[in-house]
Amino acid sequence: MTALRFHGPVLPDGETADLYVVDGRVTFEPQSGAETAATGWIVPGLVDAHCHLGLGEEGAISVEETERTAREDRDAGALLIRDCGSPIDTRWIQERADLPRLIRMGRHIARTRRYMRGYADEVEPVGLAEAVAREAERGDGWVKLVGDWISREEGDLRPSFSVDDFAEAIKVAHNHGARVTAHCFGSDVLPGLIEHGIDCIEHGTGLTPDLVALVAEKGVAVVPTVMQTENFPVFAEQGGARFPAYASTMSDLYERRRETIMTAFEAGVPLYAGTDGGGARRHGNLPGEIRAMVEMGLPPGYALGAASWQARAWLGVAGIEEGASADFVVYDADPRADLGVLERPTAVVLRGSVVRG
Repeated sequence: MTALRFHGPVLPDGETADLYVVDGRVTFEPQSGAETAATGWIVPGLVDAHCHLGLGEEGAISVEETERTAREDRDAGALLIRDCGSPIDTRWIQERADLPRLIRMGRHIARTRRYMRGYADEVEPVGLAEAVAREAERGDGWVKLVGDWISREEGDLRPSFSVDDFAEAIKVAHNHGARVTAHCFGSDVLPGLIEHGIDCIEHGTGLTPDLVALVAEKGVAVVPTVMQTENFPVFAEQGGARFPAYASTMSDLYERRRETIMTAFEAGVPLYAGTDGGGARRHGNLPGEIRAMVEMGLPPGYALGAASWQARAWLGVAGIEEGASADFVVYDADPRADLGVLERPTAVVLRGSVVRG
């Protein structure tokens, strides 16, 4: 098989190099007769750390639709996806060399009738530990809990389970070798989750300065899904007439979102990019999430790393290094200086094959 040559600055260091692809892997050793495939800025394959393959607005979607959305993510440069809950078994994606690498979480685990219909495995507290053990075995080292959601009885965001129930759930997951993350919009659910060893928080809009300090101390990661928070005013308007307290909470979280994410950044909390693609949100929009993070105030280089080399390291997947799988994206300019190039990659290379370009 003819070796492929790529030339240009290689991020994150930015040193110009000749990068070769041989048998699907990266090498920096010169290859005689190599064919130049692309030149430009070479970035480790992008990572969507919060995505939902197999999930549509009303729950499960078909295999054909799931494949289409996976291709949309791939063509936007997302070559590694951390799937944050799906109602269908997506293991077949991992057998497809032309689709993104996938780290699965199985199904969300939510309280009965306290989440969107058709999305989650809905359980009562007595069944939570069993559900966590089941999903830990089904997934790829992660379990996803729905930490809080609107309580129609109380008319506002409330934790889905008690502190003790969450503590046991986290313990069970860790005993099964799985890390735990949780959907968290509000503040009330966070202290117990953090104190009892949660590994990651999705959204995290309820983080207050004291909670940020605790998250930073314990090394808990946060995936802020900035684009998703743009929906909060809509949620507030939809619930305003019947649930005024909930509407007020969502409006307040929205107003404080920039302060929240920048406080976390300045405290050294590890932040990663996630689109929340699936459900009502479209796929293939990781460049949009990177841009949204920058608009909140994060440095462009940090936001790009949060969607590339830093996220890959966090998830235990190699970047661009000798012998690693050739998963990278090539752009015609430095994306840290011009985020617009993220929308138009020169080449997308997955497992050594140019899948776009």
